[in-house]
Amino acid sequence: MESIIIIKCGNIKLEGALRENTSQKAVIICHPHPLYGGNMENPVVMTIAESFFEKGFTTLRFNFRGTGNSTGMFDNGNGEQEDIRAAMSCLNEYGYKKIYLAGYSFGARMNALVVSKGCEIEDHIMVSPPVGFISFDDIEKMPSTGLIVAGANDEIAPADLVQHHINQWQIDPRYEIIKDCDHFYSGCLGRLKTILTDYV
Repeated sequence: MESIIIIKCGNIKLEGALRENTSQKAVIICHPHPLYGGNMENPVVMTIAESFFEKGFTTLRFNFRGTGNSTGMFDNGNGEQEDIRAAMSCLNEYGYKKIYLAGYSFGARMNALVVSKGCEIEDHIMVSPPVGFISFDDIEKMPSTGLIVAGANDEIAPADLVQHHINQWQIDPRYEIIKDCDHFYSGCLGRLKTILTDYV
């Protein structure tokens, strides 16, 4: 059963959806760009959450500031990093010590910033990091990154440019490229779910 919760981030209240499970492992899933209609109800976000839940994880989706019923305003990726840290603190308060970060598109970019600056997580999963849309050159290292997924037909997260960044970060994650798949995973959510459940 999923519960709607409030995550406090300073004077901002973030709308979250928590689905508790049996294990002590939990994952935070971050959504695509709010200025382009992204929110925690996004089909890719939901697919990531379902994949982790089926593997025993507690899942926490939430809306970044200014999105849905979350208060505040879009902060161009700055305050959004604090939103992620607040979500991590929230899970700690619920008693979860093993926290995974997963993000899709803009959510992957926000998680990448948090991870690159140092945080206590078990694993970091990126789905279609938007390297063709937003510069990732400010991210010099990407520890804890275990899985990256991209679509072969994705112009926002071009597979070869994602590979270029993997080489730059000097990491060796599992890297999956889904054939005939665009940035929105149209008709490809099932294949994405298979990759995620197999990895987790």
